[in-house]
Amino acid sequence: MTIRLKKRWAMALGALVLASCTTQSAEGPKDMAAEARAEDRFDGPPPPSPPPPPPPPIMAAPMQQGYAMGRMAGGLTAAQMAPQPMPGTVDRENYENVDPNPVRAVAEEPVSTFSVDVDTASYSNTRRMLTQGRLPPRDAVRVEELINYFQYDYRLPAQRSRPFEPTVALAPSPWAEGRQLLHIGLQGYNVIPRERPPLNLVLLIDVSGSMQGPDRLDLALQSFRILTEQLTARDRVSIAVYAGAAGEILAPTPGNDRARISAALDNLRAGGSTAGGEGLRLAYALAERNFNRNAINRVIIATDGDFNVGINDPEQLQDFVERKRESGIYLSVFGYGGGNYNDLLMQRLAQNGNGVAAYIDNLAEARRVFDTEMASAMFPIANDVKIQVEFNPGRVAEYRLIGYETRMLNREDFNNDQVDAGEIGAGHSVTAIYELTPPGGRTLIEPSRYPQNRPRDPDATASFSNEIAFLRIRYKLPGETTSRLIERPITNADAFATMAQAPEATRWASAVAGYGQLLRGDPYLDRSYGWQNVIDLAQGARGRDQYGWRAEFVQLARAASAAAALPTLQSERTPEPRPAPMPRPAPRPR
Repeated sequence: MTIRLKKRWAMALGALVLASCTTQSAEGPKDMAAEARAEDRFDGPPPPSPPPPPPPPIMAAPMQQGYAMGRMAGGLTAAQMAPQPMPGTVDRENYENVDPNPVRAVAEEPVSTFSVDVDTASYSNTRRMLTQGRLPPRDAVRVEELINYFQYDYRLPAQRSRPFEPTVALAPSPWAEGRQLLHIGLQGYNVIPRERPPLNLVLLIDVSGSMQGPDRLDLALQSFRILTEQLTARDRVSIAVYAGAAGEILAPTPGNDRARISAALDNLRAGGSTAGGEGLRLAYALAERNFNRNAINRVIIATDGDFNVGINDPEQLQDFVERKRESGIYLSVFGYGGGNYNDLLMQRLAQNGNGVAAYIDNLAEARRVFDTEMASAMFPIANDVKIQVEFNPGRVAEYRLIGYETRMLNREDFNNDQVDAGEIGAGHSVTAIYELTPPGGRTLIEPSRYPQNRPRDPDATASFSNEIAFLRIRYKLPGETTSRLIERPITNADAFATMAQAPEATRWASAVAGYGQLLRGDPYLDRSYGWQNVIDLAQGARGRDQYGWRAEFVQLARAASAAAALPTLQSERTPEPRPAPMPRPAPRPR
């Protein structure tokens, strides 16, 4: 009994021990897994997030193969991955819409009258666009300004009371078989620096937000620093600025006080809107307040012309400067920048404010205008200069004036001294080119059907058979109100049998005229005439080319032959700036 009991107790105790071991072995691994999960949760890096769902399809229809090939990672196209233009940036350059001068029949309109134009803005502005690899808009091309950009070796006048002497040449047209070119040139006398009159200048500087950039305000300030290097103690300089409002920042200061003038320029920064009308009003008020009868009083404005506050209507601003020109104050307009350049307004101001217009596209152009040709931009030698040509119907059937579309005058305006015209500065030259069709040549105007509308008495011009045309020039000396007259006939003695025999000035001006007409797409050129013809004619007429301007022209003609008709986004738009990287937190000390 006792032995059996002991055996039972032993068996029961063994069963308990086995059960206890089985329970521990089952719980042990379970607890270790829990501990491992806890360690993963708190001490290790977080598990990777699941990949994002694919983007929804953009097109319900099956994509074309080319479109599918253009797609990049993340559902973006190659165009979307490229640098994007700034939102809202639009090309707002503004030019006057003008058609080329038409062909005139001598039998109906024998007399042509126009005002001279010594502006050069169109040349440097079109150069900017060609340098960017695109053709300029047609309305941006004013052929006379391209021609007058260059210096010519015309005959100088013998005395200052007759400030220029006309030079005339007639040669076959290089772009229209059977026609001729009549080349008229005027060369103004230059001033000796020690004899020049003093300058009373008001620099009006646009410091609005649109002038921000190296080709705008920065370049304008560099331009004026070049100008101040040419001034003397006899000159006076005032500075006014405008943005959302206008204000004077430098009272009249001697021209040789360059430190004070430079300090005023150095403090200028771009920002704000553009109250250009108020700026003009202030500048003229300063010029009138400090007016010097013995000096050249001139307002010089540097701007992109993007007036957007106050008076900005070109007609109102034109009326304002027209009234102010009677005060004896000249106006010079210098344009800067692109994309919003208001050429129409700049031309209106310059033409009606007794002044000149130039466009500054780089530092070299600033040196040309404010240093090399500073005298022609600052010192007028003749005001209200008008040219009139009367053609002999016995020698000319049709004519066409190349350029000067915005400078045309009525026939009766020539003898009316109340009608305003252009100014010529010291040392400046003016060039005009007519294309002529002789009688019996290939004319563009149909002859009149009815006898009473045809030319009468064809033998009436027999006594003038040696004359091709008659040239008249009217001008006023500075300070005078009555014009003076220069006349001369254009005869067979002025004609050359071939363009190669013509003077260098005629050949060069003809090359530039052809260049301008190609840029505008004028309909009067033979189909065979192209850029290489321009280059070949120009290469043979480069002459001395002291400053390399003519060599540059040849390169521009080459660039024009390969330029695009429209700008690309890369050349005209500024990419969006990338956001600045977020600052990283400092590492924790260990």
